[in-house]
Amino acid sequence: MHRIKLYLCLVYFLLFTAHSYGQQKNICISEELSNNSDKLKVKLGTKWPNRIWNFEFGNYKVVESKTGWVTETAGSNLLGTKSETETKYKFAFRLINKEADTAIVKANNNSSIQEVHSIELFKDFYIGDDQIVNQTEFFISSINLSNDKEDPWALLMSQFYNKNQHYEKIAFLQNNERNIAIAEVSSRECSDDKQRFPALGFEFIENEQAIGAVQYVGRGTFGTNKNIVWLKSDLDQKSKLILAAAMAALMEIKLAYFGGNDED
Repeated sequence: MHRIKLYLCLVYFLLFTAHSYGQQKNICISEELSNNSDKLKVKLGTKWPNRIWNFEFGNYKVVESKTGWVTETAGSNLLGTKSETETKYKFAFRLINKEADTAIVKANNNSSIQEVHSIELFKDFYIGDDQIVNQTEFFISSINLSNDKEDPWALLMSQFYNKNQHYEKIAFLQNNERNIAIAEVSSRECSDDKQRFPALGFEFIENEQAIGAVQYVGRGTFGTNKNIVWLKSDLDQKSKLILAAAMAALMEIKLAYFGGNDED
């Protein structure tokens, strides 16, 4: 009987281990990027007041930053059945590489949520619904290199959602000659991951090829310290610095609003 229990425990352990290894821990990125990129673990550093996170990964690190307050304004109608909340956040930072090249980033994020609320007529008796009617977010950032001020870059992300499940999102990084699309990715696209909180991030695509990716939150409940950057190995140093600066900006804006936490 004792041997049977040990055998069953061993079988359960092997099945559990196989299932765990079968789960996708990080975001799903293209196979070519995965095989031909530098995978860089992101150190968040210290979050000081009026500063962004001191991101550091590979040859790149934030050396100077400044933030405005996350400001929020809210309003509602007389009965409280409709409300609107607007949130604004500004920040700027300098990101350097080990060659002492510098990317100067200035960013601005505006978001708005319109909601309707039920109203209580009697005790425990409500009419109407509680739901989000419209939700919009607009994020824009300028990126300039200190040694090439004639070649400005813009990072833009705009998204819209309404109660009819209509969802639109536009995201890109571009200058006068290049346009890099930014696609949302998670740990679910390439696996049967059933985790309630999947890993989330973005993949950067130019000419239908992935050239970089960033994971801004890891899989599980406590996922906010599992940031990873992938940069395609054969990119020139200037392109890598621009991508690194854009990824740092996206990590900052997501961490400013995202609360993550792990139940692996």
